[in-house]
Amino acid sequence: MARRARPSAAWLRLRGILSNLASVPITLFGLAVVTFFIGRVVPIDPVLAIVGDRAPQDVVDRARLELGLDQPLYIQFWRYLGQIVHGDLGRSVMTSNPVTQDIARFLPATFELATLAIIIAVAIGVPLGVWAATQQGKLVDQAVRLFCLAGHSLPVFVLGLLSLLLFYATLGWAPGPGRQSIYFDGMVDVHTGILTIDSLIAGDWPAFWDALAHLAQPAGVLAFFSLAYIARMTRAFMLAELKSEYVTTARAKGLSSARIVWRHAFGNILVPLVTVLAMTYAGLLEGAVLTETIFSWPGLGQYLTVSLLNADMNAVLGATLVVGLIYVALNLLADMLYRLLDPRVK
Repeated sequence: MARRARPSAAWLRLRGILSNLASVPITLFGLAVVTFFIGRVVPIDPVLAIVGDRAPQDVVDRARLELGLDQPLYIQFWRYLGQIVHGDLGRSVMTSNPVTQDIARFLPATFELATLAIIIAVAIGVPLGVWAATQQGKLVDQAVRLFCLAGHSLPVFVLGLLSLLLFYATLGWAPGPGRQSIYFDGMVDVHTGILTIDSLIAGDWPAFWDALAHLAQPAGVLAFFSLAYIARMTRAFMLAELKSEYVTTARAKGLSSARIVWRHAFGNILVPLVTVLAMTYAGLLEGAVLTETIFSWPGLGQYLTVSLLNADMNAVLGATLVVGLIYVALNLLADMLYRLLDPRVK
């Protein structure tokens, strides 16, 4: 009897990717269920948020009828699901714009801020964690651990306010809150919504440096907290690998420390490290609420906060749904990277 051929590595990777893609609709359906029932459980009447609490009862009843809130919950959910599929997240009470339009306007600012913060955090946090692991128990290791502890312990609003007080109010090195100085407002055509990139496309270097200067402080604050977590996790992963038998064998063979650390040990922590980086980036993209509020950064976090304070539930649920989509997308990307970084992952 002929032996059955084993599937190739490429087919196994493709099957794993397809399996992950198949789970996405189920995850998104669960997310839609959660956001729908959150909107029905919170003690905020969306009708009163639209017409006001002083509106006559007949106006309230007519608005409730037009919104379909007089229907049973399962019919309301079916309509809500249909709207999501068609990209309709409702209309914001606060701005009178479609929620999708508002999110498309505010999300690029958060993307710009989060991307610079994660780049700084990875560039500093990963080498710092590796260095601390190779110097376990020494002064360098203790200093890095203290730094990571400070990053987790110091409240973000305290660091943000101290940053503004020192670099803006006292030393005058940094511009004030906001995304751009007022005299550059409206001077750069919007292409991507990312101000630094749009100013480069326009060739407006003064606007670019002004946007970068405004970006530096909030990105630095977010990067500090992110790199503290990344450095701590990198150190923990590296310590586990450096105690492995294959590292002892490599040292016995006379391999250099740099090769052992960076090629062998670091290569084996890439898979769990990818998860840490993906979730950290997702956390930044969901909107650093306090940081955006302190620095008056017009991003998704500030939009979500202001919408919640104004009982704008369409905006709140729409932004929450987008945050969930970001987490799902980054989880899927991390799973795909696993298969590229480690062929053993099936």
